[in-house]
Amino acid sequence: MLIDGLHVPLTAPFYRDGRSYLRKLATNVGRYSLGPAAGLVALGPGSEGSGLSDEETRETLETIGQSAAAEKVLVAGIAKESVRGALAVAEQAAKAGFDAVMLAAPRNWPELMAAESMVFFSAVADASPLPVMLWSDGSAASLQLPVDLVGELGGHSSVIGLYDADLSVERFGAIAAATRHVRREVSVTAVFAPVTRRMKRAGDGDAGFVPVESLGSGAAVAVAAKPAVKTRVKAVGFQMMAAGGCAGLLPLLQAGVSGVLPRLAACAPQACYEVYAAFKDGDAGLSAEKAERVRGADALMQELGVSGIKYGCDLNGYFGGLARLPRLSLTGAQRRRMEEVLREIRN
Repeated sequence: MLIDGLHVPLTAPFYRDGRSYLRKLATNVGRYSLGPAAGLVALGPGSEGSGLSDEETRETLETIGQSAAAEKVLVAGIAKESVRGALAVAEQAAKAGFDAVMLAAPRNWPELMAAESMVFFSAVADASPLPVMLWSDGSAASLQLPVDLVGELGGHSSVIGLYDADLSVERFGAIAAATRHVRREVSVTAVFAPVTRRMKRAGDGDAGFVPVESLGSGAAVAVAAKPAVKTRVKAVGFQMMAAGGCAGLLPLLQAGVSGVLPRLAACAPQACYEVYAAFKDGDAGLSAEKAERVRGADALMQELGVSGIKYGCDLNGYFGGLARLPRLSLTGAQRRRMEEVLREIRN
């Protein structure tokens, strides 16, 4: 699976009483699907995914799978502390049409020995029906994966890459050196875009016409089957995505990261994409200018967390709504600060 470009972290809309608001989630996913993002990430670390029940997780994944455009790569975050629980989510994601899962070290286990971490990741990767993207974050609620552990896991046939919220140019270089041996072939379109599982599913069958006799009684009409997607093969290494903040994105893009997963993309995907697109167009100066434009909003999102991101979604045409308790809504002063920093980066 090709993992690159801009990936958007999805929020989880709720009714005021805390129930999942799946219709608003579907609307958000539909809007993101109209934009330039290459992928959508559900239930990622730092989101409210860990607070969903098993049934809510299944419904959320199904809603996203049904609402996303076929060409968007779908990645499901796994917030489970056991191999059995993680594999249950992976099975649900596969049934919903997702393309990969995101796996972090079990939360609140920073004291794990490297060997135990290895067992957790490798056991899930061994049995997962979908490829695995690792997640690393040195925050108190998660665990920064050591470079040597990432290098060892990178050799697993099902571990295809890493989302890293702590990525620096130096850390990127160290991980790239540790995974230099990794080389895989992935299916891409004629323009080297990812080929998702839903694209393959839509293209199954002959490219000709459905036989009339198979249509049963009634008017005899010929129905054209959807042609199979034309693919080619691309060689890739261990795929690293810069996650979290927008600060330092340009040096990381210059160093060679595959793409980006900024928290700000949940409410301002176009502004984040412009940073990435300017670099891909070979204009580092414009990319730096675009990154500076979103710097204030990005820093405030980090300060205010999920509630800030959700309010930013409300301001920018997406459904954000209230966070679930114990997360609190923004104060009036915090809302005014959000309105100020987002004024110039409205969609």
